[in-house]
Amino acid sequence: MAAVEAGVVVERAEQVRLVPWGEGDFWLLERTNSPEMTAHLGGPESAEKLVARHRRYVEPSAGRMYRVTLVESGETVGSIGFWEREWRDAAVWETGWGILPEFQGRGLAARAARALMAEARAAGGHRYLHAFPSVEHAASNGVCRRAGFTLLGQAEFEYPKGHWLTSNDWRFDLEGGEG
Repeated sequence: MAAVEAGVVVERAEQVRLVPWGEGDFWLLERTNSPEMTAHLGGPESAEKLVARHRRYVEPSAGRMYRVTLVESGETVGSIGFWEREWRDAAVWETGWGILPEFQGRGLAARAARALMAEARAAGGHRYLHAFPSVEHAASNGVCRRAGFTLLGQAEFEYPKGHWLTSNDWRFDLEGGEG
């Protein structure tokens, strides 16, 4: 989004809002379950697994899921959330996101990740927020870098069950404001 001020073109970043996941958001899970959107996550899930995921999103036990919307239009552009995970003998928050293909490449995921950091900080309970994108997923690793995470190294993950991948371990210190 650009505007002209005093003869100079000024870029204005689109602002995002995080909207708590609700009953009516199942359509977004269906949209993000495409081969394109799940290529780095072991592929699309079955209909039954999507229904179970939706239930977990609507009724989280720890953490929260959100729809990512554009502030100006209210249009839904993707999802993001945080949840508890045991990592290296400590409880931490983990995050993950998915921006719909037609909205990718606009910096929306990094802005959503920064907004999510504030939500995770407000939730309390854990000092660190981690993201574990595949080492091969350049876009998600770029989101982590732009959002202010610090790269700690690589780790092996089983996700989904039976599918191993090498991920980068990115960390954000919710108390100190940096990785």
